[in-house]
Amino acid sequence: MPTLADSVRLADDGVHILDRRVFPARREWVHCATAEDVAKAIEDMVTQSSGPYFAALWAMVLAAREAVELPDPMAHIVGMGERIVATRPTNNGLREAVRIVLSTVDSRDPVGSALAGAHAGDEEYRSRSRALGEHAAKLLPDNARVLTHCWADLYLVGLVEAAQAAGKTFRFYCTETRPYLQGARLTAETLAEMGVETTLITDNMAAAVLASGQVDALVTAADRVTMDGHVVNKIGTLGLAVAARSFGVPFLAMVHAPDRFAPTAADVPIEHRAGAEVLTAAGVVNPAIQGHYPAFDVTPPRFVSTVVTDRGPFDPAALAGYHQEEL
Repeated sequence: MPTLADSVRLADDGVHILDRRVFPARREWVHCATAEDVAKAIEDMVTQSSGPYFAALWAMVLAAREAVELPDPMAHIVGMGERIVATRPTNNGLREAVRIVLSTVDSRDPVGSALAGAHAGDEEYRSRSRALGEHAAKLLPDNARVLTHCWADLYLVGLVEAAQAAGKTFRFYCTETRPYLQGARLTAETLAEMGVETTLITDNMAAAVLASGQVDALVTAADRVTMDGHVVNKIGTLGLAVAARSFGVPFLAMVHAPDRFAPTAADVPIEHRAGAEVLTAAGVVNPAIQGHYPAFDVTPPRFVSTVVTDRGPFDPAALAGYHQEEL
């Protein structure tokens, strides 16, 4: 199992989170003794990609532990759930993790029931990611040259494992993904751990690489996909999608499911992080210079070839079909 696929762990003394801000140069774990500590770690980017989902699951278990001695245990657990969801509002994985645990919490046994819900949420996410990877792998030919942006963790692991099981070989180009360099530090590292041929490019090389004919598909994860087919993902995805369309390269966006609570892009809050994070990453210290950091962008459906879900691929204009399967 790649390192990042098991980077958030529950223990008797709290939750331990692998610090992705320094990975892979160092493998340091941040100890969170309380649910609030976990919320702060998520806000501070200690964990990224799929990591916040798992952190949210185990944070809810800590909230249940804390609630046992309180006069209104459920109020504390629900309140902490709201706090966790608010930490990174664009990605609805946090909301889903909290929902799963709250749906199982029983006031007669808050800790045991929360723990059961968190374990169920953990297994469900991993199972859906495997299914998602299998569907995406089927859409890519053997020896496909894939351009990625930012994503790491279980979507990526599911895709690579499915390809390997099918006897396919993929080669990846990873954008560095500024300002946190998730592509350079997380995506590329995970692919290398899995024995996949990986080439790192700087963000400003991507359009040229697409134009050169060296890429067969642009494949990214999505933090959220709206019901009308807008793909919300790490800032920079929009530019890649526009370039890919210009040069005839298909764009596959991977997500467990379109968000039924987000009919349009206007229904998705876009997280803006402190501009200082851009300056810090660049080593700029001049106080007269400002930074601007919208953490996500929105790609209109006309630039998206296929939305791949755990139930298979969908045209961006036909995402209502995903939820119709539940009826």
